[in-house]
Amino acid sequence: MSSVSVTRTRRPWLPIALMVLFLAYSLFPVWWLLVSSTKSLSDLYQTFGLSFAHWNLGSNVSQTLDYQNHIYLRWVWNSVVYSTLGAAGCTLISIAAGYGIAKFNFRGRGALFAVTIGCSLLPGALLALPLYLLFSKIGLLNTYASLIVPYAVSALGTFLIRDAFLQVSDDIVDAARVDGAGTFTIIFRVMAPIARPTLVAFSLFSVVYHWNDFFWPLVMTTSEAVRTLPIGVAMLREEGTGDRWHVIMAGSMFVVAPVLAVFIVAQRHIIRAFTFTSLK
Repeated sequence: MSSVSVTRTRRPWLPIALMVLFLAYSLFPVWWLLVSSTKSLSDLYQTFGLSFAHWNLGSNVSQTLDYQNHIYLRWVWNSVVYSTLGAAGCTLISIAAGYGIAKFNFRGRGALFAVTIGCSLLPGALLALPLYLLFSKIGLLNTYASLIVPYAVSALGTFLIRDAFLQVSDDIVDAARVDGAGTFTIIFRVMAPIARPTLVAFSLFSVVYHWNDFFWPLVMTTSEAVRTLPIGVAMLREEGTGDRWHVIMAGSMFVVAPVLAVFIVAQRHIIRAFTFTSLK
């Protein structure tokens, strides 16, 4: 035991050094993207620097926003609608489903939960073709519904919220029923506040997932008026004139910056979500 303690005292810098290396590895692409978004196209090809030696951000952002009669702003709005409504609907349905599996006693509850977990193992690409044909038949392609409705139910969200609700004593639910509270009152005014860290963390992860989603909007939309920001960044490449990487970098900042801002603001809730179960 003495050798172990000596080793630990002699190398207190090792975990810190590993964390610093991991942090540098994670932040390097973001920093390079930020620096590249401030350069002109010629500077981007001629120099590879990590400092803001050239400042052309205003022109790059202007070219991005002016792309095809300001269609880029439409892509930003589509991403906001897709991510917020998709995350809100998914969270609400997951709350109701998680409560039902956690607190209702009915035959087949275990099997239903097993099927729910099994659904989370299916790759999203497997469902793309049948869902595309379905929405094509009912005439909902190129609409917000084709983007939001398929993600209205989340097996992962149901699992996480169900696990959080299991940590709440049944006595609290019974006391609320004795006081005359209905099912939805118990769910949203009793259970949800107690499991708030998990709900906030899942909602944030859902928003980030929808915000960064490239595959599903690409499958379900063919009109630029409905497409989202990640696809819009890819469309900033112009055929015949070469890749305008300085504009693409500036456009990519609109995708990265909101995600970083959300994490910085909500990191406290994310940490609490991971410790929620252990504290009970």
